[in-house]
Amino acid sequence: MAFIPSEVAYLAEHATRIEALAPEIALTKASVFADRARLDAEFGEHARAVSALIAAQRQAHGKFPGWWLTDSDAAQQATPALVAAHRARTLAGAGATLVHDVTCSVGSEAPHMVDAGLTWHGSDLDEARLHMARYNLGRGAWLVRADALRPATAPVAGGVVVADPARRKNGRRITDPADLEPPLPALVDAYRGTELAIKCAPGIDYSEWDGLVSVVSLDGGVKETCLYTPGIGAGREAVVLRADGFVDVVRGAGDVVGEGDQCTDGPGEWIVEPDGAVIRAGLVQEWARRHGLWMLDPHIAFLTGRDVPPGYSGFRLREVVQLKTLKAALRAHDAGSVEILVRGVGVDPDALRKKLKLKGAHQRAVIVARVGDDALAYICDAREHRPAP
Repeated sequence: MAFIPSEVAYLAEHATRIEALAPEIALTKASVFADRARLDAEFGEHARAVSALIAAQRQAHGKFPGWWLTDSDAAQQATPALVAAHRARTLAGAGATLVHDVTCSVGSEAPHMVDAGLTWHGSDLDEARLHMARYNLGRGAWLVRADALRPATAPVAGGVVVADPARRKNGRRITDPADLEPPLPALVDAYRGTELAIKCAPGIDYSEWDGLVSVVSLDGGVKETCLYTPGIGAGREAVVLRADGFVDVVRGAGDVVGEGDQCTDGPGEWIVEPDGAVIRAGLVQEWARRHGLWMLDPHIAFLTGRDVPPGYSGFRLREVVQLKTLKAALRAHDAGSVEILVRGVGVDPDALRKKLKLKGAHQRAVIVARVGDDALAYICDAREHRPAP
């Protein structure tokens, strides 16, 4: 639900009461009538807006403080805090001093920019979002209503424009940069001569981008691709972040699975799947070289070697079998449950698990992959994690 400015004003005025009541509102199918009755009694005609706010604040967990005003779309698009903090450090490290966030929404990037020592300016075309940003950031924040394609500030030395175009339309994720809102080509044209940091969905085609392409994951999930102009960086990087403080950055020119030479005649003691950011950034071979690993097959992003890189997880290999003999082999390994990973083979993991009908005592893992012309099953021990130093 999007809010209008008068609703934002009401939510801001009653924010303390809403925050106190929110833990008592379950927002489940079972509680819908009780929740609505409680909110109607407390907030009358504004009950629907209050309910939408509480739901949106829960969506935004891990992105900004729980008391902030937000709507559902802003909460969904906002960058997780750890990812936003990494971007701020990247900009500060590149020599930036001032950031103009031209799609600032409810202001989620601002605290991280300030923490990194940057001056932050925010603008947005949505009046209600700007009112929410004002409440969230306080009276001292520089905020103005403006179209992202009509620069509201003049270029300055050390200045960077940050943009986060809308990546969904009609409930579907946009994959063509020209269909973003505002469109990526239009943003680049509007800020010629200014350094840019443009947040995009992980799956867009960025092969023609001249600057740095940074693919970032958090706790195993790829969150975004950020495109930086050449004055900030070049090449590609994969940034692996975790809530426990683990950070791994892989940089390189980029490679293509299927065109490398990092293969040997057979698997090693361990099988390792690179983080999604490494795969999306096209840095599988670079990451493999760093850790002394090689590829099971040039077309499959599974790696193998003598050990698991610190901070990552892997599978100790027990046996390689043809897919048609997998059931019997798992029984021989006393498997009672399996984690199944599939690459390059038309196998549904859930359907396969049901067909196996395992009754053993041990947890195992199975990696089904096309290697050469064969669909092979790699039977492994359960996933093991290597602690980071």
